[in-house]
Amino acid sequence: MNRAVALRAHAERHRTDRIGWLRATVLGANDGIVSTASLVIGVAAAGSGTGNILLVGVAGLVAGAMSMAAGEYVSVHSQADTEAADLSRERAEFKADPQAEQRELAGIYVGRGLQPDLARQVAMQLMAHDALITHARDELGMGGPMNAQPVQAALASAASFAVGAALPLAVTALAPAEAQITWVSAASLSFLAVLGVVAAKVGGAPVAAGAWRVTFWGALAMAVTAGAGALFGAVA
Repeated sequence: MNRAVALRAHAERHRTDRIGWLRATVLGANDGIVSTASLVIGVAAAGSGTGNILLVGVAGLVAGAMSMAAGEYVSVHSQADTEAADLSRERAEFKADPQAEQRELAGIYVGRGLQPDLARQVAMQLMAHDALITHARDELGMGGPMNAQPVQAALASAASFAVGAALPLAVTALAPAEAQITWVSAASLSFLAVLGVVAAKVGGAPVAAGAWRVTFWGALAMAVTAGAGALFGAVA
């Protein structure tokens, strides 16, 4: 077996590669289900009719999806700006004193357990291969020159929020008017449990814990919103 074949045979794909899009997708879908279901239940508890409930739910879907997209874009773009600034600083430091940067990298490897002579050799060889990526990974903790993907995160959050929000809205449209709260609550909690299971499986986490976590907090949000809707509906 030659070197290239050996490298291919031992190539591994880890779940940490999925963290960026998985976080944005799960967060968006979870927010879409919880916020829309809570909104629908709160308005229904206040005594509104199905037409008004659906109108409020659709408005919540659109506003929530845009808010998720904008918030995720700004947040991740800020991360991208910080990464770019750090990389620019590293480039300047390479130009000013490459030997100091090599000693700094060797010191990092010594701290991780390598002998000083071996650490210096590793630092020298890695910097000769790609100094910027080496420092981005081992000094700055980046996975590469640019980890942050603002547009990807924004689109994933908006799309997943819209899909999540559409689920309780569909149940609202199909449920009998006198049992909307029961139907929407039960269906939304089921959706959340499924989301927790899928996210746990994709991320390699315990399935039961993932399902329980999202279901519990979703149920709490719906209960609080239903109580507020009933209270203000009675006052009105």
